[in-house]
Amino acid sequence: MLMTRTFEDILAWQKAHELVIKIYKITRTFPETEKFGLCQQFQRAAVSIAANIAEGYKKLGKADKLRFFNISQGSLKECRYYCILSKGLTYIDENTFHNLVSEIQNTSFMLNAYIKGVVCNSYIKD
Repeated sequence: MLMTRTFEDILAWQKAHELVIKIYKITRTFPETEKFGLCQQFQRAAVSIAANIAEGYKKLGKADKLRFFNISQGSLKECRYYCILSKGLTYIDENTFHNLVSEIQNTSFMLNAYIKGVVCNSYIKD
């Protein structure tokens, strides 16, 4: 049985939320010309990770929950690409790149663990 009272109790959501904050802070340093380009796309993808975990949490059916969690995983991969692009454009340095990619991987790992819990439990507490 999953013992959460709210989506905020999910460790994967907590990591995703931290990632959103970091991405917002990092993209503030990007060139002004990227304000409506890469910055907006990067931020949107990051927000999508946490938002879809939150939305999926409250869905009643297992398949519906998993669909939202899968969207979160896709957004994690999208953010990974934006890290690669940001590094290639020299908007972030090597250290920032590795830190972000590591956080993306950790968030993905935690979300996968949560997904396995949802799949393996026939009862899901809402």
